[in-house]
Amino acid sequence: MSLSRQNLSIVIVTYKSEAVVYDCINSIGNDVEIIVVENSNNTNFKEKLEKNHSNVSCILSLKNLGMGTGNNVGIKKVKKDFVLILNPDVILEENTIDELISASKKIFNYAILAPISSDVEYPNYKVLNLKNKIVTLKEPQKVRSVDGFAMLLDKKKLDKLLSSEYFDENFFMYLENDDLCKRIIEANENIYIVPTSIVKHLGGKAVDKKYNNEVEFSRNWHWIWSKFYYQEKHFGYFSAFLNGFPKFISSLIKYFFYSIVRKKFKQKVYLNRASGFFNAAKKKPSWYRPRISD
Repeated sequence: MSLSRQNLSIVIVTYKSEAVVYDCINSIGNDVEIIVVENSNNTNFKEKLEKNHSNVSCILSLKNLGMGTGNNVGIKKVKKDFVLILNPDVILEENTIDELISASKKIFNYAILAPISSDVEYPNYKVLNLKNKIVTLKEPQKVRSVDGFAMLLDKKKLDKLLSSEYFDENFFMYLENDDLCKRIIEANENIYIVPTSIVKHLGGKAVDKKYNNEVEFSRNWHWIWSKFYYQEKHFGYFSAFLNGFPKFISSLIKYFFYSIVRKKFKQKVYLNRASGFFNAAKKKPSWYRPRISD
């Protein structure tokens, strides 16, 4: 079956996202099935969502699974042929979904379609190579990868294509989308952006701002860990170590500097960067979690 609103489900992974997720859901409309995976046991959030939105069902994961694993939980619940992954801090334009549907009728052979970000300074895609620069933003364009905050998957195709889970669950956050895209490209499948389909990504607003410090500590730890793991997975341990070691040394130097000048926030940031590299280099799992409580 072809892509349509009736053959599409949307998966949104949330965690302390009440400040933004309602705007995201309202921008979608009530004629598309939405599955929210809440990375906690927040029953009040689930009840409010399902009471106020007849097209929304909410799964409580009971603990913070991260983005990739949370998306896998939602995707596995989808019975439709297509699934649109959205971050909770994404807002769709009125015609975002319709433009994806229209583009799908022109392309046919794709594994992923993605809208583009409204912020042209920060494109949410990477071109195939330097010679393949995108010069027109009118027609669908084949790309190397797209950011994970908005990506539409041909679920039936991926079920046949991937021997393992959709997103690699070793990633807690960051680069799980790059890993998926790389596996798809290596399987000789196609990824397209649809320039007429546009979303607004608030960026870094998925978790309530009162938890900013803890989220920042977590981001710094996981960015370094995920970069090492991604590099090791696709290019080998030696390559990952060589690429990451200079930043590890730099992080240690900055940690000691901010310890001397007593800047505790910066001190913690650079300690977490160093710790992310150290744990990845020792092949330890992505264990760090933000210390957030209600």
